[in-house]
Amino acid sequence: MGGAKKTTTATKDKSAGTKDSKKSKKDKGEGGPRKAEITVKVNEQQAMKIIQGSKVITIQDLARQTGVKISAANKFLKESAIKGTVKKVGGYSGHHLYQAVSS
Repeated sequence: MGGAKKTTTATKDKSAGTKDSKKSKKDKGEGGPRKAEITVKVNEQQAMKIIQGSKVITIQDLARQTGVKISAANKFLKESAIKGTVKKVGGYSGHHLYQAVSS
């Protein structure tokens, strides 16, 4: 019933042109300027004041109140838990609850 179509010279020329354009697109992206790495750190004094002022805090709350990304707030809370200044008191699936350690 259905078989392979016969290619005409016009379609051969078109397909040859598309192969060349694919190669040129790859070449354009390789030599571009590199993006600068941006590091954002949480102001520790401000963050600890926020943590101590609340019963419990989530990563998302800390990020919103300090004005940093969630990843930066997550890193800060994990490091603080290792140091012993805060402790994880609950949560699940990335939505953990942290509390300041009472001295």
